[in-house]
Amino acid sequence: MADENDKSESDANPNGNVTTPDPLANGADTQPQIGMISQYVKDLSVENPNAPDVYQWQGQPQIDVQFNIGSSQISDEIHEVELKVDVTAKADEGVAFAIELLYCGLFGLRNITEEQAHPFLFAEAPRLLFPFARAIISEAVRDAGFQPLLLEPIDFTALYMQQREQMAAQQSGEQPVGNA
Repeated sequence: MADENDKSESDANPNGNVTTPDPLANGADTQPQIGMISQYVKDLSVENPNAPDVYQWQGQPQIDVQFNIGSSQISDEIHEVELKVDVTAKADEGVAFAIELLYCGLFGLRNITEEQAHPFLFAEAPRLLFPFARAIISEAVRDAGFQPLLLEPIDFTALYMQQREQMAAQQSGEQPVGNA
């Protein structure tokens, strides 16, 4: 029968405590891993071109919100995802405010295929960044002297799937429905 003190040298540290072998130490680093490293404002522009007159305008401005998502590879395992949000409020009298935000995140991807990375970088990563970008825009609108603008949640996965379907249709030569 084995004695409890009968441990191999590889399992014990100098103090005699038993340690668990590190699975990454022997090259077993093959599991897919994804993680957010950091997030940051890369560019923020707030314009209030008609102040102070804009605060006297009676009409409700029309709000136009545009999104653009980009990704670039920083190193073998690090990608930067850019969520660009442009918000413009226009009234009959002119532009009430315009905000451009480029909000980014660094994501580590290890042992991920390109087929797996693309949907993550263009659907899931923007979903993770959006709540923070939304808060920045809300505060920027408030700081410009207006009621905070709360953007509705966006289904980035549905937008990603829709864009992929459109690209596939264009590549196959199909015409979108409704065009003559």
